[in-house]
Amino acid sequence: MATSASSLGPKRRTLLRFCVASVRQVSRNFSQGWFLRSLSAQKADARKDAHSNLLSKKETSNLYKIQFHNVKPECLEAYNSLEAEVQKRLHQDQNFPCEVVGSWNTWYGEQDQAVHLWRYRGGYPALMECLNKLKANKEYLDFRKERATMLHSRRNQLLLEFSFWNEPLPRPGPNIYEMRTYQLKPGTMIEWGNHWARAIRHRQENNEAVGGFFTQIGDLYVVHHLWAYEDLQSREETRNAAWLKEGWDANVQYTVPLIRSMESRIMIPTRSSPLQ
Repeated sequence: MATSASSLGPKRRTLLRFCVASVRQVSRNFSQGWFLRSLSAQKADARKDAHSNLLSKKETSNLYKIQFHNVKPECLEAYNSLEAEVQKRLHQDQNFPCEVVGSWNTWYGEQDQAVHLWRYRGGYPALMECLNKLKANKEYLDFRKERATMLHSRRNQLLLEFSFWNEPLPRPGPNIYEMRTYQLKPGTMIEWGNHWARAIRHRQENNEAVGGFFTQIGDLYVVHHLWAYEDLQSREETRNAAWLKEGWDANVQYTVPLIRSMESRIMIPTRSSPLQ
């Protein structure tokens, strides 16, 4: 036996009206093609190449490794001396296709931290060649054991360099270095690269742009921008000057929504670092 709407209580009548309105709206949307359009909107754009190939330098096959070592405070001086000696030997040995780009101690940021940036000329084959040779090198294995007693923790990432950034080359000092690290939302790396390819020209006048990298292995969708300044006051003036240039504000506006988190380290080069 059918029940009339008037015989229902107020709450049930409200619920009934809501359900009827919802069914009618779905019917209208379907008849207008909304459902089919929503399916097609979820279809991913086809890409002809990996993001890394679209963003990285084509003329080189450089692979980079960045290391973050958290050192026991009382061991930092001894750690720097030990690390410098091993880096020097690897540099001089032509059998190892790797080189130290820069080594630093964090000044502002995570304290008692050492940061090392390595370059492997020849990409993954060069990396694997180095790893296999070091496994058989007793002197290096002894160094790792001694270094381990000085550390709280360590982590690393493998990186490629953006095609539109400078290649990091040795430079005289004294300088301080800022590493700005951005954790991007997955899927936004191409958009980030497109904006920064235009914006980097606003940050070249004072030779402050050292290098720009994005991760391949380790924490993914991470970008590292490396800058050099004479001191903190120079950093402040250089960064403020960028806002006076047309287009810089637009780059900030468009890239900020792509970021999940960001971090700034101010770093001092070690005595053995090629970037001084």
